[in-house]
Amino acid sequence: MKVRQFTDEQIVTLLQAAEKGDTSIAALCRHHGITETTFYRWRRQFGGLPVKEVARLRELERENARLKRLLAERDLEVDVLKEALRKNW
Repeated sequence: MKVRQFTDEQIVTLLQAAEKGDTSIAALCRHHGITETTFYRWRRQFGGLPVKEVARLRELERENARLKRLLAERDLEVDVLKEALRKNW
């Protein structure tokens, strides 16, 4: 898994600073060393969420990925069993 450069707290702080409107988004992005595309992706993903909610969102995304893997493995096992049953007949 790729190591993230910014923590959830840093992302939320950056988004809150942009909402205040003291500096332009382009200047804010240059100052923090990110692209505007990354900023807008973060804003779409984390919008007005507090830090606690962002952490919960990350946790849910990890859990969802784990459940998808488990489902894919189960489906593969079912296919293997069906194939074995077809060969026995």
